[in-house]
Amino acid sequence: MKLNEINDNEGARHRRIRVGRGIGSGKGKTSGRGQKGQTSRSGVSINGFEGGQMPLHMRLPKRGFNNIFAKDYAEVNLGAIQKLVDAKALDAKAVIDHAALKAAGVARGGKDGVRVLGKGEFSAKLNFVVAGVSAGAKAAIEKAGGSVEVIAVVPAAEKAAAKKGKTPAAKKAGK
Repeated sequence: MKLNEINDNEGARHRRIRVGRGIGSGKGKTSGRGQKGQTSRSGVSINGFEGGQMPLHMRLPKRGFNNIFAKDYAEVNLGAIQKLVDAKALDAKAVIDHAALKAAGVARGGKDGVRVLGKGEFSAKLNFVVAGVSAGAKAAIEKAGGSVEVIAVVPAAEKAAAKKGKTPAAKKAGK
């Protein structure tokens, strides 16, 4: 085999059909789109359209609820924190907060702060400053000799609004 003898498999490349180029081409005049109507025109979007009948995706019942006021916490288990302390990835003498856990790579996301959960073994004496903690996690931390402080985290959007003076409290103060 030589480089100049290499070619594609039969049928691997298709030539583009040039439509609307005369009736002798077989795809002239209406270009294979039939006569007038919605599908003969560009911008057609009729997937799931059932001729005016209520479509299947709208006939099926809705389920569930999406709470727009739900808090978004990064959830971290005590077992994962203990592994980081054992691996010296977390400083046991420093305060453990959202920034420290994020830097260690266990708190992903969580625009409303971090919440500590009690899954796993825990024996390190640590001081936590977090947005939330489960009852089991709090008991385990205090049993190990540590402390927990729960703080209210102010989201970035509210901080920006407060800076501009657009919060309800700032408006009252301005009156």
